[in-house]
Amino acid sequence: MSDERGAYRIVGHPILPAEERGEVRFTWQGRPLKALEGEVLSSALFANGVRTFGHHHKDGAPQGIFCANGQCSQCMVIADGLPVKSCMVTVSEGIAVEPAEGHPALPAVDAVPPMGDIPVIEREVLIIGGGPAGLAAAIELGKVGMSVLLVDDKDRLGGKLVLQTHKFFGSIDACYAGMRGIDIAAKLKEKMTKHGTAECWTSTTAVGVFADGLVGVLKGDEYVLVRPEVLLVATGARERSLVFKGNTLPGVYGAGAFQTLVNRDLVRAAGRVFIVGGGNVGLIAGYHALQAGIEVAGLCEALPECGGYKVHRDKLERLGVPIHTSHTVVSANGTDSVESVTIAQVGKDWQPVPGTERTFACDTLLVAVGLDPVDEFITKACACGITVYAAGDADEVAEASAAIFSGRITGIEIARAQGEDVEEVPADWIVTRDVLKSKPGQVHPRQALGMERGVYPVFHCHQEIPCNPCTSVCPQEAILIGEDIRGIPRYIGGELGKDCLGCGKCIAICPGLAVTLVDHRKYPDTPVVTLAHEFQADSIEVGDTVIAVGADNEDLGEADVVDVRAGRVWNRTLLVQVKVDKAIAADIVGVRIQHPGVTQAMDKPVVRIEDDVIVCRCERITAGEVRRLVRDGARDMNAIKAVNRAGMGACGGKTCSALIKRIFREEGVDLGDVVPGVDRPLFVEVPLGAFCGGEK
Repeated sequence: MSDERGAYRIVGHPILPAEERGEVRFTWQGRPLKALEGEVLSSALFANGVRTFGHHHKDGAPQGIFCANGQCSQCMVIADGLPVKSCMVTVSEGIAVEPAEGHPALPAVDAVPPMGDIPVIEREVLIIGGGPAGLAAAIELGKVGMSVLLVDDKDRLGGKLVLQTHKFFGSIDACYAGMRGIDIAAKLKEKMTKHGTAECWTSTTAVGVFADGLVGVLKGDEYVLVRPEVLLVATGARERSLVFKGNTLPGVYGAGAFQTLVNRDLVRAAGRVFIVGGGNVGLIAGYHALQAGIEVAGLCEALPECGGYKVHRDKLERLGVPIHTSHTVVSANGTDSVESVTIAQVGKDWQPVPGTERTFACDTLLVAVGLDPVDEFITKACACGITVYAAGDADEVAEASAAIFSGRITGIEIARAQGEDVEEVPADWIVTRDVLKSKPGQVHPRQALGMERGVYPVFHCHQEIPCNPCTSVCPQEAILIGEDIRGIPRYIGGELGKDCLGCGKCIAICPGLAVTLVDHRKYPDTPVVTLAHEFQADSIEVGDTVIAVGADNEDLGEADVVDVRAGRVWNRTLLVQVKVDKAIAADIVGVRIQHPGVTQAMDKPVVRIEDDVIVCRCERITAGEVRRLVRDGARDMNAIKAVNRAGMGACGGKTCSALIKRIFREEGVDLGDVVPGVDRPLFVEVPLGAFCGGEK
């Protein structure tokens, strides 16, 4: 890969502006490279074409990123002689970065630093996590003037919202539905500042909860102890790992890591991706890839249907990405990095069916197979007798819209419990919270409109999901869902005696890009259909001929583009108008973007020949090594760790513990009979010198 600055950066994006930032110089293996000011090492390396960050000491396996969120240790590099997580360390001028090869040598220490005083501060409320739930809670607590400290390990607030360029579902009144995640993050920060009693420490990592009621945090390079009256854990969730051959190759990483690189740091993290996992995270990541100009070879999902919203699946398919349901990943193939991925059908036993393998060329495999709450702070706080609350994904994994409302409710509950004069949480808030957390519901048959005159909206969302922004923006109040926002929208202009104005607001605000506008007024036999299009303005122009795609993601034939509208009022959504035959006007949902050749399987499937798959990434422990101990009678995860070091690595068992439990279940062992692993007293790695209160 080229190492010229900019070769792997996204220079044009339909949603994200290119920021003007200064350059920082650093070295990789002695080679001078350039980064952007404020950029983390992992993104800077990716931007310079570096994807292999080192090799494992046990078997020499190449290592790259996996989570890009500080939750694992796979992206470790040596920076100025110290081992660090490259996704959490900002590039500084002149920093010398080397790959982590084998066991890194410890830096020489001339003398033990003197023991200094560790500051202890007291606050009414300590919030761990500055994502949607933490910010929403801080706003409510700020309204009553409580003493709040909010800490977050990233350099900016917003959590996963800063990675989300798509428009959110839910209710406009409750959680900013129809607004993009990046804009919601800015809105929440603005509101928190307005009610500004919360003190915010960014680039600050909470590392442990202790029996004396203190919480240890690392603020930059300074270790501080916080004594809160109440602890609110809003730490979000971490991505689940998945076992398959080649699962630790550079190029196999979580969908959240991909969104971090692409949407936060504007780094072209791949040329062509394949995705495993059909929940909202995987489906949205595929859409984000296309927006960034990255090809998507396909997506596989083991279940017969995708678990994410149907509108997310539909818009990905109509853009040219095939969805392979009842399929799983068999292997990621390559020597030093991903070169292809092999998938296969799954049978009734959930195992790959021999002979159904297909291989797709790609350089990246995104793993999006669910999330687990980051809840170790909650468990330890309860054990230590600290008053603790949880909000957002740390409480229950759901959509970010639900996390916002969860934070609001929890903030009020804390204020009331602390004796503040605050009204009780309204009963309808509880209902709204539960609705926002609800899973996708029934898919209803498509209803024919039977209209061939005037102008009217057509709704292509037929699944019960919590979403109603189209009803809120219609100036004629002619779109009806009902009291439950999970209803199916319908146009009732005729029943009200009102004509549609053709304003397009419902198209521009729809998070699922599932509203079109059919206009027969000027051309009764060849009406104009207006579609939402969230790609670069120069990707489609008046006079172009495009392939129109229907509600079932089928090609409806060619259509001529007669107008392209852009402007602030459309919230970075292009409104594309195409002229078509009236027989298909109400069926068109979008236009095909990706060339079919991208998604074709290779002539012959690639089957990797390896002894087993990696369960513990840090210590390179295979499933077979763990399974043998389980079959020999091991029922204690600590005993397994003592024998083969599974869970003893730098990440502290965050990625492998769930996989080891899965092996117990596969072997017919009730998890109630398994002794859980003993958690480390600190949940995140900390330089030992930090506890001295002196220099590291």
